[in-house]
Amino acid sequence: MEETNDQIVQRIKKLESLRAAGIDPYGARFEGKTPLAEIVEKHHSSTKETLEAQPVSYKISGRMISLRRFGKAAFSHLQDAAGRLQVYFKKDHLGEAGYDLFEKLDIGDYIGVEGPLFRTKTDELTLQANRLTLLSKSLRPLPEKWHGLTDVETRYRMRYVDLIANPEVRKVFALRSMIIDSIRRFLTQHDFLEVETPMMHPIPGGAAARPFITHHNTLGVDLYLRIAPELYLKRLIVGGFERVFEINRNFRNEGISTIHNPEFTMLEFYMAYADYRDLMSFTESLITTVAKEVLGTLTFEYQGKQIDLTPLGAGSLILMRLRRNIRSP
Repeated sequence: MEETNDQIVQRIKKLESLRAAGIDPYGARFEGKTPLAEIVEKHHSSTKETLEAQPVSYKISGRMISLRRFGKAAFSHLQDAAGRLQVYFKKDHLGEAGYDLFEKLDIGDYIGVEGPLFRTKTDELTLQANRLTLLSKSLRPLPEKWHGLTDVETRYRMRYVDLIANPEVRKVFALRSMIIDSIRRFLTQHDFLEVETPMMHPIPGGAAARPFITHHNTLGVDLYLRIAPELYLKRLIVGGFERVFEINRNFRNEGISTIHNPEFTMLEFYMAYADYRDLMSFTESLITTVAKEVLGTLTFEYQGKQIDLTPLGAGSLILMRLRRNIRSP
C-alpha cells in the first residue's frame, strides 16, 4: 500500500509539473487518428524493406500498457479499443520539448502519437514517434501483475482493470451489445413495439422474488423496484397493443455472486393470439437469427463444451416432452 501511495504522489508531482509547463493533462482533442487494429491488419505482411522504400505515417492514440526505457530512447505498447501497437520514442525524433514530455509519462497514460511505421530488429511492427500529445494523465498505477489479471474478486470489483488486462473481456462486452441490438431488430421486424414501463411499482408483482424498497418523497409512499416488467406489459396487451417487448433493468434483492447479480437486464415480449407452440417456434427463430448475425454460426464452444443451436423444427424434443406432460381436455 505504501509503495502504491508513493507512486500516486510521484504521478501527482508530474501532473503539477505538466500544468506548470502550460500542458493541459486532461481534455485535449485528438482528431484524425487511425484505429490500431486497422494498421496492424493492413501492414501485418509489410516487410522492413517495403516500409523503408514506401514510407507510411499514421496518427494514433491509446493507453500506454508497457514501457521499456533505454537511455534517450524507449519502447511502449499502446492499446485502444480493438488493438495494440508498439511505439518507439527517441529524443532525436521528438526534440527536446517532446522528449521532456515523454519523461513525465507513466504506464496507464493516454497519449497521441504521429510518425512513420517501421520494423524493429526483432521484426515487430512499430510506429516511430515524431510528435507526442498527452491526452490524459493517469494518477493511479495499475495493480501489480495486472497483465493477464486472474483474481476473480479483483476482476469483478474493478471491471475497468479487467478490461485493460484481459482484451477478451472487451470482446464479451461488445458481443453483448451486438446481441441486444440483434434481438431488438428481430422483434421490431416482426411488428413488435418496444416500450418502457415503470421501474418503481406500488406492489412487488410479476414474479416471486424479494424486492428492493425505496420511498417516494412527494407521494409519501414506499415503492418497490420492479422484479419483472410483466404486469405493465400485459396491461398494454389489454389496452390494444398486440405485440410489445421491453429490454430493461430488473432488481431482485436476493444473493450475489459472479454469476448472479441482483440488478440485471431482462427481455420480455408478449404476443396476442398466440399459444405456447407459436412462442416456442418464435423463440427458436429469435435465438438462431441472433446467433447467425452476431457469431456467423449456429455451433460454437462455450466453457469447453460444443453448443449447437441448429433448429430441430416442428418435431423438436422440447415440443414432444410438452405434449407428453400436458393432458388433453
